[in-house]
Amino acid sequence: MKISFTATGEQLVNALRALDVNFITGGNSGNQTLPIKPSQLLAALAQSSESRLRLALIPLFLEHPEFAIHAQTVAKALDPTARLLFQCYYTAAVWLQHQYRARLDALIGKKPSLPDYFSRELDLDIGSDPELNLRSLAKRHQDLSGAALNWLGTYQHAAQVWIKGLEIQRA
Repeated sequence: MKISFTATGEQLVNALRALDVNFITGGNSGNQTLPIKPSQLLAALAQSSESRLRLALIPLFLEHPEFAIHAQTVAKALDPTARLLFQCYYTAAVWLQHQYRARLDALIGKKPSLPDYFSRELDLDIGSDPELNLRSLAKRHQDLSGAALNWLGTYQHAAQVWIKGLEIQRA
């Protein structure tokens, strides 16, 4: 199943804002409706040419774990490069949710846990320590993508920036 939706960066930022995912600055804060389906938003973010928009997948899943029901369908519809990034960012959100559970519960209330859909497909050996799982994921992401990036720092940056924004909002 192909999920097609063309959106500008500003439209994606507006969609994130409509969902109270204030991770990226910009956009038009006056638009308070979600103009696209969640699956379209997830696919559009994963396929964006802008790294900041792709990275917004992590806080989106942390804020809206109910979007996890679309994750497997969206992943199957993406080209291999976007699929790998999507699966890794989703899996990072799974382990970041575990790592920051107490803080997130205090900031946004108890939310359902994100199911771990992709660890097996990514050939990850998962344990009970979220930090070790994130390190394993980052190494595997680097190996599979061929990109010598600090994936662990990237995952943590997304969560920390989003959490800091939540804390500022609450203060």
